[in-house]
Amino acid sequence: MRLLACLLFPLSALAFTSSAFATSQPADASEDDEVTVIAGCRIEANSQCPNADLRGADLRNQDLTRMNLSGANLAGADLRHAKLDLANLQKAHLNGADLTRASLQQADLRGADLSGAKLVAIQAWGLFAQGAQWQGADLTAAYLEFARLSGGKLHQANLRAADLEMTWLSRADLKGADLRDANLQEVKLAEANLENADLRGSRQRFGNFQGSNMEGCKGCPGGWD
Repeated sequence: MRLLACLLFPLSALAFTSSAFATSQPADASEDDEVTVIAGCRIEANSQCPNADLRGADLRNQDLTRMNLSGANLAGADLRHAKLDLANLQKAHLNGADLTRASLQQADLRGADLSGAKLVAIQAWGLFAQGAQWQGADLTAAYLEFARLSGGKLHQANLRAADLEMTWLSRADLKGADLRDANLQEVKLAEANLENADLRGSRQRFGNFQGSNMEGCKGCPGGWD
């Protein structure tokens, strides 16, 4: 009997320890799973927040992948390093927002207002932003290969050293824009307004400037009259 008791005691102790560990786990897990909620909007991937009021919100480093923010007011919001890949931002208000180094791969910004926004070094391959407003926006060193910016308003926008290879900018208004040292290889600038724009130092191989307005443009290619 003494031998049997010695054998059973370690097993019962082990079972108690395992049970105690299991019951303690859910509390820790629930703490890790807490989601930030701002003005009724859950700040997480795939969340549905159309027309949300997120003015001035602190959304730094947040994962907003595939989030529906169509028509949302994000004016002045802090979106530095945020992940907005495949997000729906159609007609969203992002004027004055800070999106420095944010990821916007294949996001939908059609008709959005990004006037005065800071978009330094964003990663926005394949971005959809036809008809968006970018007046005075800072897009220094932005990665915009294959982006669709046709019909956009980019008055005085800073696109210095931006990567615009194979980007659609047909009928875009780039009056006074800074495109110095930008990659404009195979860019589509047909019928764009480049009045007083600065393209000095940009790479323009195979770019299409057919029918564009180059009055007062510095560094624009010749032979497209």
